[in-house]
Amino acid sequence: MNSTRLQGKVLLKLDEFSVLDYVISQVRASKNIGKIIIATTQENSDNVIVEYAKKNGLPYFRGDENDVLDRYYKCAKELKCKNIVRITSDCPLIDPEIIDNLIEIFLTHDLDYVTNKLPINSPSCNQGSEIEIFSFNVLKKIWTYSKKPSEREHVTPYIYNNPSKFKILNIPSKGMNSLRYTIDRENDLKLVQKIVSLIKNRPILTTNIETLFRNDASLFQINSEYQRNAGYFKSIQNEK
Repeated sequence: MNSTRLQGKVLLKLDEFSVLDYVISQVRASKNIGKIIIATTQENSDNVIVEYAKKNGLPYFRGDENDVLDRYYKCAKELKCKNIVRITSDCPLIDPEIIDNLIEIFLTHDLDYVTNKLPINSPSCNQGSEIEIFSFNVLKKIWTYSKKPSEREHVTPYIYNNPSKFKILNIPSKGMNSLRYTIDRENDLKLVQKIVSLIKNRPILTTNIETLFRNDASLFQINSEYQRNAGYFKSIQNEK
């Protein structure tokens, strides 16, 4: 709720439902997800997130606001998670079919980390469709060895910055990779509100969004100037 660029963004309305409602609904459409856990912070401002979790019957965990890696590790340890699918709460149009595809690949291959968001400086998926999967054992390893603030805040950089230490597989998008429908700023919110009003089927799939773009690319100009992964690159810059 303390987002500096868009205060309270996860509970802002897209239509009659909030950003977080959409995240949960889209993930619930996955056939392979075991359980959905909300990993929020200990800040008083996030009490409303805890109330949301309770109201919707979702398990939750409260941890450090800035050391998100520590929050993830302690959450997974307490709730006994064997494998973790990481989806950020500013991605209300996360695609359950892509989630299922990545889970199936992770479970049928000897891998430490499966994602669709690499390389980090030129990701192979649309912004707002990023998924990461890793085991608890890998999470414990990166929790132990991640020392930089950027590694602690953004959870998985230690993995993709040390490719020789992990068995990594990136699954590029079969469609586009340049669209932005994450929620980080006011114009992001306006775009996603427009998307959900124009696409009627639920869950909303990436192919639906890409078809909308092909029919009217001008809709997506509203937030096209925003830098991708700006928060991560700012963290890297602050370490220099």
